[in-house]
Amino acid sequence: MARKVFIAGNWKMNKTAAETVELCKALKEKFADICPNCVDVAVCPPFTSIAAAIAELKGSNIKVGAQNIHWADNGAFTGEISGAMLKEMGVEYVIIGHSERRQYFGETDETVNKRLQAALKYDLKPIVCIGETLDEREGGKTEAVLEKQIKGAFAGIKECCFKKVVIAYEPVWAIGTGKTATPEMAEETHKFIRKVCAELYGEALAEEAVIQYGGSMKPENSQQLVAQKDIDGGLIGGAALKADSFHDLVKNAIA
Repeated sequence: MARKVFIAGNWKMNKTAAETVELCKALKEKFADICPNCVDVAVCPPFTSIAAAIAELKGSNIKVGAQNIHWADNGAFTGEISGAMLKEMGVEYVIIGHSERRQYFGETDETVNKRLQAALKYDLKPIVCIGETLDEREGGKTEAVLEKQIKGAFAGIKECCFKKVVIAYEPVWAIGTGKTATPEMAEETHKFIRKVCAELYGEALAEEAVIQYGGSMKPENSQQLVAQKDIDGGLIGGAALKADSFHDLVKNAIA
């Protein structure tokens, strides 16, 4: 069975609640011509804008996710947010282990694993991010880095839970830089990621796994990237902040 394309917009630290309402109204209108049977679409606003996004997108074919989750249910964790809080709001997806969280806020493979377990506990759909830096790629370490991140993220995660997880491959050197791996380069890496997943969970489950590409996907290259055998969509940054570009990117990807 063919894997369904999944494209999620990571808004990062952009859009106030008022700006979120404005963008979501535009997205609802634009995405009316996108067949929900062909693609799953989600947007992940900042925590302060999640409620506004959920309210505005209700009844549409666009789901809402969060950009992070803490592993504890509650407690003295200033600035964090729990799975229970996200679930109560109506969030469906949650991004875990984004490279910016790893780079700026000390995220590790161990904390990614703990956050993943928390997301699964609350029946949220995790988008687990992995990816190498430019130095690691140029040093020939891409596969070693990705294998370590995958095995660290999924430590102790059972097969039934693995089925619920989306993997987002985001080459750190291509995020927000305008640099993009060629479709062939991205496919080669996605194929390796699926191979590691097969070693952990068997070929059948690995073939079912949705693996997004997260390195400067744009309307101009989404079709070529998603056309690759092992690329199942994208985790989108800048292009997701405008209704026109996000719509065009999705429409081109499924063309």
